[in-house]
Amino acid sequence: MRPVKCCSSGQDSSDALFRRGHRIGINVNVVIVGCGRVGARIAATLDQAGHRVSVVDSNPAAFRRLPQDFSGKAIVGTGIDEDVLKAADIEEADAFFAVTNGDNTNIMTAQVAQTIFEVQNVVARIYDPVREDTYRKMGIHTVCPTTTIATLMIDEIQGGA
Repeated sequence: MRPVKCCSSGQDSSDALFRRGHRIGINVNVVIVGCGRVGARIAATLDQAGHRVSVVDSNPAAFRRLPQDFSGKAIVGTGIDEDVLKAADIEEADAFFAVTNGDNTNIMTAQVAQTIFEVQNVVARIYDPVREDTYRKMGIHTVCPTTTIATLMIDEIQGGA
């Protein structure tokens, strides 16, 4: 699998992709912006489950995190560039993950996916808990590793929940 530079800058239900408890389909089209540890893990997991996955990252070296047998697309570019997103097949996307290291980039790419391309299932990783709450109130589905990890660690000390 080699990254592509963009022009302008029969399974069972156990393989279905779920969001907040709702099945969104088997063999869905997924676009992931950010190929760090989390993005690569999501991409590899969904690719192995038979979903069609495209990953976008501005750093070509980031795609080394993908497994050798990754069968999806790797697109070099930024997730706020509509042409890059189109090359990643966002127009057919059923789900979109924004998992770069930047909250601003994740919010912008999530908004582009949600409003311009009308992707129904969009999730953005937001590190800042205050911003995460604000964007959630705006209708953007968010995951905040800061609060999630803090809660898990406290639960471990308190005997698990």
